[in-house]
Amino acid sequence: MTKKSVAIIFGGKSVEHQISINSARNIFEYIDKSKFEPIPIGISQQGDWFLKSSIDNNFGSQPPLALELSTSKKGFKNLSDGSIISPDVIFPVLHGTDGEDGSIQGLLESFEFPYVGTGVLGSALSMSKLYSKRLLEAAKIPVSAYSTYDFAQKEAIKFDQIESKLGLPFMAKAANLGSSVGVVKVKSAADFEAAVDEVFKFDKTIIFEEYVDGRELECSVMGNSKPVASMPAEIVVSKNYEFYTYEAKYLDPNAVELHVPAKVDKVVADKIREMSVKAYKALNCEDFARVDLFLKGNGDILINEINTIPGFTNSSMFPMMWKERGISFTDLITQLIGMAFERQKNNQRITNQYKP
Repeated sequence: MTKKSVAIIFGGKSVEHQISINSARNIFEYIDKSKFEPIPIGISQQGDWFLKSSIDNNFGSQPPLALELSTSKKGFKNLSDGSIISPDVIFPVLHGTDGEDGSIQGLLESFEFPYVGTGVLGSALSMSKLYSKRLLEAAKIPVSAYSTYDFAQKEAIKFDQIESKLGLPFMAKAANLGSSVGVVKVKSAADFEAAVDEVFKFDKTIIFEEYVDGRELECSVMGNSKPVASMPAEIVVSKNYEFYTYEAKYLDPNAVELHVPAKVDKVVADKIREMSVKAYKALNCEDFARVDLFLKGNGDILINEINTIPGFTNSSMFPMMWKERGISFTDLITQLIGMAFERQKNNQRITNQYKP
């Protein structure tokens, strides 16, 4: 069988640049090399693209790439030798801005490249904490209470109004970031102004959310016409942290305990799985995603957010949850690539020709 070439795109201009590298490194390592030929393509934090031989943060001496805008031989042009790299499928492993928000997906769709993961619409909706909440509410899926403002409204943001609606403490979040970047827990009026300034450093839209005193659960979903959910898993954060911060996620090996699967009864697990699939569909997700939820002490379940390119690092829950279901890291990657080819095949039935 002829191997399929898979371009693994990683890095990017996002604040999650390093997490993207860590995820891509695992995909490069575990991809089934008897079936696929991986081609690492790195994007520097300045936004320049390079052909890589390994997954790392070294871009200085690598061959730069440019897009070849040709329908006859589309792909990436190696500016060092003029060769064209035209992969069979692309696996974007770009977390956050310009990678998980529909930007790269739109670029790839304009070239009709098959790629792994959710398309433009679902990526943009899921990346926005604001619009994902609105759509989930419209689908009658419970979410935490919230208020939102744009940067132009900054002077109108009043602590008393937020506290009156959400209580104390409450969370201030950048509306379009992940990995807990641009997230602050506000415990008093004294914290408020600094929290607002911190969030607006990273985004033009801020969301204030009620602080949910509950268990943090995650559930992985895969598939398109008939998506299926893994068993839920739980993240137990050390009391040394106010919430699940970036440092707790990626820098402190003792910050969390991961329970895969979560220690919940079958009725609760089934409800979480059902809600996760419903949320996945409501936001037009494709191929795979990780749904983050809260389980409150009274039994209520809230959807927190959906990640359309969840982490693939050694501590990432998405591959762990499928491993618990008997799917190895290598088989998981193979399944995801297969879904990309299947979606491309289905999309090709749609014509762009019209003769009145």
